[in-house]
Order: sequence, then C-alpha cells, then structure tokens
Amino acid sequence: MRIEPLTCSIGAELFGVNLARAIHDDGLFASIHAALLTYRVLFLRDQDITSAELVAFARRFGQLEDHPVAGSDPEHPGLVRIYKDPGQPTPRYENVWHTDATWREAPPLGCVLRCRECPPVGGDTMWANMALAYENLPGPVKQQIADLRARHSIEASFGAAMPIEKRLALKAQYPDAEHPVVRIHPVTGEKVLFVNAFTTHFTNYHTPQRVRFGQDANPGAAQLLGYLLSQAYVPEHQVRWRWTKHSVAIWDNRSTQHYAVMDYPPCHRKMDRATIIGDTPF
Repeated sequence: MRIEPLTCSIGAELFGVNLARAIHDDGLFASIHAALLTYRVLFLRDQDITSAELVAFARRFGQLEDHPVAGSDPEHPGLVRIYKDPGQPTPRYENVWHTDATWREAPPLGCVLRCRECPPVGGDTMWANMALAYENLPGPVKQQIADLRARHSIEASFGAAMPIEKRLALKAQYPDAEHPVVRIHPVTGEKVLFVNAFTTHFTNYHTPQRVRFGQDANPGAAQLLGYLLSQAYVPEHQVRWRWTKHSVAIWDNRSTQHYAVMDYPPCHRKMDRATIIGDTPF
C-alpha cells in the first residue's frame, strides 16, 4: 500500500489497495485503519466492488446503522443510498458543513462512501480537520469553551421541511442529543471541536461567569457558536475530493466535518454510504 497525502492538514490517497481484499486480510485492514487515524479521510479510486463487499469492509470497523430519513438498500442493511437526480426538487441536503448524525447520543465512528455515478465535473466533497481547528483556536476561546455543552437536533435539520406532525414524531423518536463542545477522540486522545450544522445552541452558557445580565446570553452565545462553526470554513483545515466512478472515501466522523458541493444540476449523482456506529462523546 502506498500513501500520498493530499494536503498538509488532512486527507491522503491510497494506491495498490483492493478493499475487497481488506475484508479478509487483517494486516491490510490494520494498515488502512492506522492511516485513517493519521490522515482522517482516505481516498481510493477504481474500487469496482459489490455492495455486499462494501458493507463487509465497513463492518471491519464496527456495526453499521441505517438513517431514519435517507433511503437504505433493502438488500444490504446498513447501506444508505444517496441518489440525486434532475427530477428531485431543490434545495437538497447539501451545501452545509456537518459531522454525520451528531443528533444521535452516540454519533457514528466513521463512514465509507462509494461513488456509483457522478457528473463529469462538479459534485465534489470537502472535509475539514476539526482537531486542527481546535488546536488553532486562540487560547482565550479554548478557555471559554472548555466546559461548554451543546444540543444537536435532527428536528431542526432533516425535520425542518416536514409537516409539523411528522417533524414532532421524528423528534420524539430521536430527541435532541447533548454533547461537549470539545470532545476527546477515543483512540488518539486529541481534543476536537465538536459543533456543526446540527448544533442548535449551548446548554450551559448562561452562567454568572459568562453572563452579567440575561440579555448578554442572547448575542454572546449565538456569536460564539457562529464563530466556532466558521472554523470548518478555513481552507487550511480542508481537503477537496473530485469523484470518479468507483472511487471511495473513508473518513473518521469523530474528528472531521464534510460538505457535499451541490454545483452539478441537472446531472445525476449516486452514492452508497455505510455508516459505522460510534460511541458517546466525552
């Protein structure tokens, strides 16, 4: 296996690897897993593997989960079909920096995403290194957010366009989760900035240490959250991947955010994603 970093901060392309082989080759899988912890997102091209092989490879990392809104492959549990076509209404669920499913009490460990079909140009995906984003924060900001916690909501994101009854039923099934604003990566021990598009507000901001009067909480908390969210927008924290048919991305969802660039209508874009169950952030 040959590894070529794509930027100084995040992302690497793997060469000489067949993911179908990694299902049974413990040494190869261990090398891929180690590279993932180092580079946070890995890319491979020309992976003409079956859906069953994609699922089997992803299961090497852990058990898989389905998505309550995105459609799943009925023949392969744990494989979500993200299929876009010109007939779909806009806007779509793209054009936003996010970490997958942080509205869960235990957000995913990571994902394996395979391109079935893509436009000749456009439809790239970008990733941001949120451990580096935390590291680059000013010292006073790190002190300010050290003990902060925040809510993450599927109701306010995927549920926003639903009729109210359906939206409230979705929230009842998946109540808002609360996570630390700075989480510890369970393997590397790194501190990671852990707010994204699913984050609605801080839950413990309004304290005497931060707020003189009640009115202080309104602009102060919102402005701080906006500032933290903007750290994913920094180009020095990012990598951008141009998809081709049968290319694959594997990413660590615990320390990254990603952004699907929706600049390709009226072309088709069909992706299969296997999402690995993670742990509760601390």
